[in-house]
Amino acid sequence: MCGITGWISYDRDQNRAPGASDVMDAMTRTMACRGPDDCGTWAKGPAALGHRRLAVIDLPGGHQPMTVRGAADRTVALVHSGEVYNYRELRDELVRRGHRFTTESDTEVVVRGYLEWGEAVAGRLNGMYAFALWDDRDQRLVLVRDRLGVKPLYYYPTADGVLFGSEPKAILANPLARRSVSLDGLREVFAFIKTPGHAVWDGMYEVEPGTLVTVDRGGLRHRRYWALETRPHPDGREASVATVRSLLEDIVDRQLVSDVPLCTLLSGGLDSSVITALAARRMEAAGKEVRSFAVDFLGQADAFVADDLRATPDAPYVHDVARRPGIAHQDIVLDSLALADPAVRAEIIRARDMPVSLGQLDASLYLLFKAVRERSTVALSGEAADEVFGGYKWFFTPETRDADTFPWILQFAENFGDEGNNLRGELVEALDIVSYIQDGYLAACKEVQRLDGEDDTEFRMRRLSYLHATRFLRLLLDRKDRMSMAVGLEVRVPFCDHRLVEYVYNAPWSVKTFDGREKSLLREATADLLPKSVYDRAKSPYPLSHDPAYAAAIQAQAEDLLSTPAHRVFDIVDHDWLRRMAHRDPSRVTEPARWGIERSLDLAVWLETYAPDIALP
Repeated sequence: MCGITGWISYDRDQNRAPGASDVMDAMTRTMACRGPDDCGTWAKGPAALGHRRLAVIDLPGGHQPMTVRGAADRTVALVHSGEVYNYRELRDELVRRGHRFTTESDTEVVVRGYLEWGEAVAGRLNGMYAFALWDDRDQRLVLVRDRLGVKPLYYYPTADGVLFGSEPKAILANPLARRSVSLDGLREVFAFIKTPGHAVWDGMYEVEPGTLVTVDRGGLRHRRYWALETRPHPDGREASVATVRSLLEDIVDRQLVSDVPLCTLLSGGLDSSVITALAARRMEAAGKEVRSFAVDFLGQADAFVADDLRATPDAPYVHDVARRPGIAHQDIVLDSLALADPAVRAEIIRARDMPVSLGQLDASLYLLFKAVRERSTVALSGEAADEVFGGYKWFFTPETRDADTFPWILQFAENFGDEGNNLRGELVEALDIVSYIQDGYLAACKEVQRLDGEDDTEFRMRRLSYLHATRFLRLLLDRKDRMSMAVGLEVRVPFCDHRLVEYVYNAPWSVKTFDGREKSLLREATADLLPKSVYDRAKSPYPLSHDPAYAAAIQAQAEDLLSTPAHRVFDIVDHDWLRRMAHRDPSRVTEPARWGIERSLDLAVWLETYAPDIALP
């Protein structure tokens, strides 16, 4: 896992242009958290590339930018972020085709794969990756992002080329990039739908998952090399269960490859328990243990209050899994005041580059990852199983399942109501978030292909599955990437293997939920790996601290913010609303109110850190 950046300027020589190397160094430095182990830059003609490395495979041999000379003095330079899990098979094939390797890294496989197959190399890769190739012969840049969008990649067209980076901050470090946000950018911040290609910042775009972006002197072009397509599902229930199990075993085996310490993230839910159990079985066969980590909160066992979303605390289920052979487990126990630490909030906003934090949910994830990083460099996560297998409550609730909008938006509205609406009335009216969300929903629905003969119920559930895999999941993957890479931890997501996603997406809903429960297919495929308590447990979201001390701490921060009435945040946030919430008894601060306070504080930090120009009504 790494951070990449670059600057293509066809009107200049990057080695000779005054100040160009200093700018490139500044762009690369912004990625230091993503790559604490090594750094490098490379420039030739109009191209300049920068790289920060988190060393995971072939520690001495994976330095980047990596250049390889092909036939007729053709030079290709590469900066690569992420992992290619089938690099050994591809390497063997390339050796048979005459390539001679000088390292053991997956990076060299990618660049030599490009020399052999051109842009078609993207379709041969299995993994999570974002990379940029500069082809000196053709004077062309190729940007590539993995199929599900696990690793981020952004670009910013300029008058004579393009800027790119793993995160917006790398692009914003170049003086050519404007730090401005339009109303449309604010809509994307507040809508919670992840519009494909949208990057919030004016003039900046996100490379869409499964897409190549090529840049040459003739301009910029996009080509999709993968999409989630509708296909007939050939298998019945038993064969589907067997195939899912076979795929999961292969996926986890591939993703356990690492030359540095590796662990799993364990929540006590079905998804993370499956990954931990499969990893433990594989590691035990090699005479090793897998380390696992779970988050908990000080006093949570006594303070836990069941609600409609979280019926049980995680800890008992975590420990049931951890008692299995081959698992060395540790709980990471967080203090509520640490969650509210303004320094933690500032780190999160800097990691995100935009005010889209989920409050204490992001804070606890960041602190968990920070603690795990002290003990491990790579972690396997159960993220994406709910989106792939249909694990959310709203897949089964008629009001959300059958509504003509994104179902999670309705669920959030039910959970949070109007009390969390902290924005100024004039801004709410100008943003018209409802229409923005509806437009995004209709655009997404048009992408879904209907199978011949598919009945209305099956097609509706296919559409829901598509919305989750191509919209909601991308929000969660972006969050996980930013929080983990902010502390230099590589988090792998086995459930995002495209082979599994394609197979399960096309399984009929009647097969996915054959016993009437969520994730039936996954549960049945892994039943022998799970404690009965976990097998029987219903879906429970990521945990929250219910300590009133947390509410009191963020209320105090809101009071500090209110003491500066001229702060730019009050161009966005309703001053009177924040004052009412700050003065409420901490024990009566509801979850919607708490979330609104957190969002107000996030906006303030973002405005102070980035000083963006914002087009407000």
